[in-house]
Amino acid sequence: MLAASAATLALGGTALVEAPASAASKPKGHDVSSHQKNVNWQKAKSKGAKFVYVKATESHTYKNPYYGQQYNGSRQAGIIRGAYHFALPNKSSGTTQARFFVRNGGGWRADGWTLPPALDIEYNPYSKKKCYGLSKAKMVGWIRAFSDEVVRQTGRRPVIYTNTNWWKRCTGDYSGFGRNHALWLARYSSSPGPLPAGWSYPTFWQYDNGGALPGDQNLFNGSSTALRKFARGR
Repeated sequence: MLAASAATLALGGTALVEAPASAASKPKGHDVSSHQKNVNWQKAKSKGAKFVYVKATESHTYKNPYYGQQYNGSRQAGIIRGAYHFALPNKSSGTTQARFFVRNGGGWRADGWTLPPALDIEYNPYSKKKCYGLSKAKMVGWIRAFSDEVVRQTGRRPVIYTNTNWWKRCTGDYSGFGRNHALWLARYSSSPGPLPAGWSYPTFWQYDNGGALPGDQNLFNGSSTALRKFARGR
């Protein structure tokens, strides 16, 4: 979810102009970060945005300076929103980064307008060490520590954003998170394609890095009613 060109290269996909036809009836959403700056939320809603994930933090030091405008503004426009954390597992522990995230926007409430916190875990954009120098077992442990701290503080397990290639390479295609973590799959193609082990479907699918909505383009795998239930934790 960094620069669009880097994301496209990392995922090995090509950009799409429109949502895949097979998923056209599903609720549309997007995700934003400081790259999008101050977002025109009424315009996003008029273009069909039903939900958005807003970057709150990265590692244990970075806070999105546009977080307030993006997170609160989307809610005021009537868009369901949630916060995500960009993980840098080589910088500090999963517990440390989860605590920083929750303190700086990564909370949750069962109000029907707040998506569960999300963990963005993908190829290292700052180094050739794409798995951050961690072994597969240590990466799984880092993700588990992050998740345990998020659920301890918020009551919800985080949604896990990743792509299948990275998951196989850096966790050994670990299957243990699928039973109690929603999957947010990144794949720029006409279908979600193969999934990481342990998941039978993605709850969210990021299918393009540009389009009608600001930032990356996403779909929710269900109805608008199901999206609201998911936000409430049901």
